[in-house]
Amino acid sequence: MSHDQHGTEQGASKDEPDIQDGGQSVGVPAAGEHEHASYNPTGGPGIHHWQEARITEPGLDGRSNVFFAAIEMTRMPMILTDPNLPDNPIAFANRAFQDLTGYTEEEVLGRNCRFLQGALTDREAVSELRDAVREQRAVSVEILNYKRDGTPFWNACFVGPVFDKDGKLLYFFASQLDVTRRRTSEAAFRQAQKMESIGQLTAGLAHDFNNLLQVVSGNLELALSRTQDESLRRPLENASRAAERGSKLTKQLLAFARKTRLEPKPTNLNNLIVEFGEMLENSVGPQIEVQLNLRPRVPLALVDPVHLEMAVLNVLINARDAMPKGGTVTISTSKMHLNGNAAAHHLPPGDYVALTIRDEGEGMPPHVLERATEPFFTTKGQGRGTGLGLAMVHGFVQQSLGRLEIESERKAGTTIRMLFPAAEAQMEASRLPNPVPSVTEPRGQAETILVVEDSNDVLDLAREHLSALGYAVLVARDADEALAVFDKAGDKIDLLFTDLVMPGSMNGLALADVVRERAPGIGVLLTTGYNDELLMEERTSVGADVLGKPYRRAELADRVKAALNNRGRDRQLPKVGSSRGPRHEG
Repeated sequence: MSHDQHGTEQGASKDEPDIQDGGQSVGVPAAGEHEHASYNPTGGPGIHHWQEARITEPGLDGRSNVFFAAIEMTRMPMILTDPNLPDNPIAFANRAFQDLTGYTEEEVLGRNCRFLQGALTDREAVSELRDAVREQRAVSVEILNYKRDGTPFWNACFVGPVFDKDGKLLYFFASQLDVTRRRTSEAAFRQAQKMESIGQLTAGLAHDFNNLLQVVSGNLELALSRTQDESLRRPLENASRAAERGSKLTKQLLAFARKTRLEPKPTNLNNLIVEFGEMLENSVGPQIEVQLNLRPRVPLALVDPVHLEMAVLNVLINARDAMPKGGTVTISTSKMHLNGNAAAHHLPPGDYVALTIRDEGEGMPPHVLERATEPFFTTKGQGRGTGLGLAMVHGFVQQSLGRLEIESERKAGTTIRMLFPAAEAQMEASRLPNPVPSVTEPRGQAETILVVEDSNDVLDLAREHLSALGYAVLVARDADEALAVFDKAGDKIDLLFTDLVMPGSMNGLALADVVRERAPGIGVLLTTGYNDELLMEERTSVGADVLGKPYRRAELADRVKAALNNRGRDRQLPKVGSSRGPRHEG
């Protein structure tokens, strides 16, 4: 039966051999087998292509026909191996195989295909190939191979046996295809889905953690205000500082989850590195020595300090991993003025502050350095890195209107340089001691505040703080209860102080929208432990009236007074969709 006699509607059957040229060659059609093990360049299930062949002319000497020319002209890498020789060596490799691997024909012939394997090649895939060769059957796998220059690539490999007319095994035919781009894209997509899920979980945990921190820090503050006993104040102050560190941790978790926005401010990088130094040394471990080379009188940098700490920590962890036997990491600061050389740094002319971190590690070869800031690209072993570290640093520096520069050579270490715009107008302020916060809290004049909060502990704490500040306080645990209290109180309520994320029919934004429709002159202050993700698009109109958790009583007093002073101003809250915004679950 000729190939043309196989009807495409019925498909091919592996039980019906495909006989060509009067029996010169006979093939067993794939009939849909081996289709989900590796990439299929035809785009659909393989039906007609052969997975096994029988030929009458086994030699490789006749290379003058059109079929040999086609094999050499195709861009599909192909080889033949000879299982009748020891170690099943390569007997033929077309030009495309040489293009793919970088090896010459002389370097390939006579060698087993294992020379393409490397440290990260999957042993199970290798075993699958060996089993198929031993059993003289076709197999389709995707395996990590390495080119002549050491570059890894994912190889979609199809291997099938070739017999003579008497059934003796003559060769194994193998075709390859570089599917690295597809594998990388799929891995990045899966990683992005995973990171998004982790981010959502992290943000939710941070929200609940901030509510707990609000109760802890608030009650510690109350206890400190009610005792002058030094033996009691010392442990209370230690606990309060721990709560502040917990608050910073939740900000970092929310930043990782992309649930926050940058808040750049003039920052003394020298002070930040010194204050952060103990955590950095603990993070890199005892084998790594952290040296500081901080230039005095460096101008302030316009940067978000919390995100900068995360960026420095990411870079130091990479430096630690690059020096498994230990070494020195040097952190230095300096001032840079870009003028004629600004274009070379892809930055506008002006003054910049450089934060440089140098290690003595293995360094990166050019092909790794080129992709170092790509999301999900990592050279670390499985489970040791997400490939997001330098990508997050790069994104943060760019968002800060700066520049990330990386210099690295094999066996010569790596230098990471972060350039941030200088805040020259703030130089004198950096030399002055930090101002001491005012101990005088703005007090109320018996104004009435409606507090809406679903956490009983946070609600009780807010009521106690506000009552002590001289306000009359009404409380509600969700938006529906708040509207009932509002309707009953009439026009006596001066300020709505509401949590952003709550159970019930609407969130805090929707509640504020409804309340302002009924009483346009009322003050509104929002609070959230989830950071103001919902307010990002309306930062100018609402950002000033949002108080993040955990907050201190002095912050609460200032923000409540400001919100009361803003009453009657024409301020528009974000529009809330028909869903009334996200609801608190559980």
